[in-house]
Amino acid sequence: MLRFIVRRLLQLVLVVFVLSILLFAWLRALPGGVVSAMLGERATPESRAALTAELGLDDPLPVQYLRFLQRALQGDFGVSTSVQPGRPSMEVFLERFPATIELATGAMLIALLLAIPLGYLAARRRGGALDNLSVIGSLVGVAVPVFFLAFLLKYYFAIKLGWLPVSGRQDVGDATRVTGFFVLDGMLTREWDASWDAIKHLVLPSIALSSIPFAMIFRITRASVLDVLDEDYVRTAQSKGLGSRVIRGRHVMRNALLPIVTAVGLQTGALLGGAVLTETVFNFPGVGQALSQSFSSRDFAVLQVIILAAAIVYVLVNLVVDVLYAVIDPRVRTR
Repeated sequence: MLRFIVRRLLQLVLVVFVLSILLFAWLRALPGGVVSAMLGERATPESRAALTAELGLDDPLPVQYLRFLQRALQGDFGVSTSVQPGRPSMEVFLERFPATIELATGAMLIALLLAIPLGYLAARRRGGALDNLSVIGSLVGVAVPVFFLAFLLKYYFAIKLGWLPVSGRQDVGDATRVTGFFVLDGMLTREWDASWDAIKHLVLPSIALSSIPFAMIFRITRASVLDVLDEDYVRTAQSKGLGSRVIRGRHVMRNALLPIVTAVGLQTGALLGGAVLTETVFNFPGVGQALSQSFSSRDFAVLQVIILAAAIVYVLVNLVVDVLYAVIDPRVRTR
């Protein structure tokens, strides 16, 4: 198992290295570039030339890349020009990252708690009312854009009914900050009102963000369970008189887990894309909102740290998926 993990880690390091080259090349190819973003509309040829020399942008590209890589390894991606002007972009990312983690965790919990049981039940009762309704619900989850669902939830439950907060992350202004995760901070400091307030702010964004993961995981679970139910070893277990709980746990769900784990891993890595829209609609101060702001205002320092961090998170999620593969099916370790 250890050799398998080390081999995967080496592959992921290579992936991140290639992604850093692509990110470096892409940012330098954007119209206007870093100099225009930092100087703004009042830039003069003299100020542009001076800043270009100061940043080393007139050096050969290999030299620029090595400098970029060295600074990236030290966590230095430059200073934000518009998202939070004057602050190091890494600080901006680290301040907002816990919000996105909380949102993504809430969305994935909702998706898993609904999709896997419903997928299993729909497969067991194939062609029934539950199966048909669940399939229709999953199609709606895929078809409805995340931002549209977010607007609907916000209007109905927050504005019209007033059950949940309209926007933001927390209304309790004097809450103690420990980790940056507001729900966890409230629990650690026993400020239960602050923790509950943070949970209420998470409900609507999490539901909106969970729509696509729910639909994808449900469909994969249903299809995987249907395939396993038709296998000979399941019919053999039934003919031996084994209990339904043993058959479900040992023979059906265990063998159906590989595709489900794949779907969960892919959807977890893709949650950042949906978080951009969800956080923008709910004014949720996370990485997705910062990414949207940095794109619109050409804040390249924040842009590059978020893109690179998102890539690292994605490959780490894939590493976890590979390890879970090896645990579920030992044959994967030899491939």
